[in-house]
Amino acid sequence: MMTIGAFSKACRLSPKALRLYDELELLRPARVDPETGYRYYAPEQLEQARLVAWLRRLGMPLAEIREVRALEPADAAREIRAFWSRVEAETASRRDLASFLVDHLTRPRTGPCPSNPNDPNDPSNRNNRSNRSKETTMLELRCATLSDTGRVRPANQDTAYAGARVLAVADGFGSGGAPASGAAVEAFKFLDDEPLPAGSVLNLLEDAVHGATEAVREVAGPTDEVGTTLTAMVWTGSQLALVHIGDSRAYLLRDGGLFRITHDHTVVQSMLDEGRLTPEEATVHPQRALLLKALTGGGPASAPAPASVPDVRLHDARAGDRYLLCSDGLSAVVPEDTLKETLRTSSEPAEAVRTLVAGANASGGPDNVSCVVADVVSTAGPR
Repeated sequence: MMTIGAFSKACRLSPKALRLYDELELLRPARVDPETGYRYYAPEQLEQARLVAWLRRLGMPLAEIREVRALEPADAAREIRAFWSRVEAETASRRDLASFLVDHLTRPRTGPCPSNPNDPNDPSNRNNRSNRSKETTMLELRCATLSDTGRVRPANQDTAYAGARVLAVADGFGSGGAPASGAAVEAFKFLDDEPLPAGSVLNLLEDAVHGATEAVREVAGPTDEVGTTLTAMVWTGSQLALVHIGDSRAYLLRDGGLFRITHDHTVVQSMLDEGRLTPEEATVHPQRALLLKALTGGGPASAPAPASVPDVRLHDARAGDRYLLCSDGLSAVVPEDTLKETLRTSSEPAEAVRTLVAGANASGGPDNVSCVVADVVSTAGPR
């Protein structure tokens, strides 16, 4: 037997960590002296302890480590791959945010920032100061939204919204799914009321996400069986800020190509990321609707669990872009090639949403279906 001190040196876990893992039943000692309470470990426990130490260095939560330790090596390896795929997806989102912040903070500036970068009468806007006699090109959104119960469900638990600056689709689930999706979207509507310069939108988004989390938890109560997905975009005048959690989606049609700009937070998507499923197998997998992340009840909004923290990122907009936000009632039954063709050929957003919803219902309409289509268009400002 090895003393806790000797075992600590061998496995590179501190005695304090070993005592904690004993209390959590994560790594129990081989023997505890009944009189002194001193812990002793067997040499064959070193491999388990090293595995725990390595997984902690990866940042894996203790609850997941406990599950991994109980698995056979091959199954444990698959779970570690799945965990790291989630970490990489979350890191990619934070990397995009960091890039934006670095660019925003290091961009050369002369004098105070204009209150409106497209205002030719603002003397602090050096571009417009030298071009007051010319028309100013501005970007704006033109959008439409439509939500339908579908052909099978008795009620519609989706919420879709398109305002002056806010676009959102939420797909509720559980007995209170409709109030949950409505509460999440309602928490973003205050962003419609005032201009949103890109430099301050991140702080406002944080407030909106916190409000949505709190609102859903108030609706859901203590149970995490009620909740909602949320995919929302907020227009700043030159960028769209994206907030996403769950399996509703956002797509971008640009220069004739269709790009999905959200990552599904589902079990099936994690299996696709690991190479354990093909795209064809994913479409018929029995757990394709099982979420890894969503806004749910079950805890205080002041301390959200990682499973209720949305992805946040920023997209530069271009004239001619067309965005689609939709619930999985559309994306699960209408192929992406059809989505692309509909978005490419529909002349107006209102025509696009009608065609898309009709397509989902023509494919059986097994779920509620909701979508928002928004065009980025250029307009000429005042002389």
